[in-house]
Amino acid sequence: MIVNLTPEGWQIIYQQAHALLAAQLAWQWPSFGPADRWVGLLAAIAQHDDEQERWDGHYGLTPAGAPANFTMKEFSLEQATGVLRAARFQGQWRSLLTSMHLSFLYESLRGQQQYIDTFLDEQKASQQQWRRALKVTKPEAQQAYALMQWCDRLSLILCREELPEMGRHLEISTGPDGQRYEVTRPTPAGPVRVTPWPFAAPEFSVSVEACLLSQLQFKDDDELSTAIREAPLATLRWDFAQ
Repeated sequence: MIVNLTPEGWQIIYQQAHALLAAQLAWQWPSFGPADRWVGLLAAIAQHDDEQERWDGHYGLTPAGAPANFTMKEFSLEQATGVLRAARFQGQWRSLLTSMHLSFLYESLRGQQQYIDTFLDEQKASQQQWRRALKVTKPEAQQAYALMQWCDRLSLILCREELPEMGRHLEISTGPDGQRYEVTRPTPAGPVRVTPWPFAAPEFSVSVEACLLSQLQFKDDDELSTAIREAPLATLRWDFAQ
């Protein structure tokens, strides 16, 4: 989960909700490639953070008893294989994109543990097999994945409240067209702007749901889980304009 500190306590956004926000951003791009692959790409983006581990012990808490942000958690082979297993039920194209995302996330861990290296090697081999089976070139697959990674990154910027202040620009990443994109918000209450503008519509809105916690510390996962279930919900919304 994504955890933001607020004056009243904590704002919690599930990673699955962040992924749905990423899919809303992808929906605004002009589609490219065959229709079935475009829909598969949207599905891969919307579901790339599924199969999150069940909280057990202090999995959802920091040592101090605060809700743990996803960046504080170590690599989980169970979660990674779970999301890949779920992708396979929707076919080789979604499996390829999901596997590429796992490689992007965890390749930097290579050399730390043998089981991680084995997992990463399996991803490379599987990606090659899926490309051959689908008759998709490596550049075509990379173009599709670039949009997935771009939308994931921008969604995280929004969810983690990282929009720069005072009209400053923040790099998102390189898009599927090879272009480098930046995001800015010139005024606190104004629309979000992306330069250069990549979207089909000149303006649109996206949203994500968050729960609001007033309790700062929790004794265990059960107490945190109960508090989240009972917490009031808020819809966070961002307007984008060219």
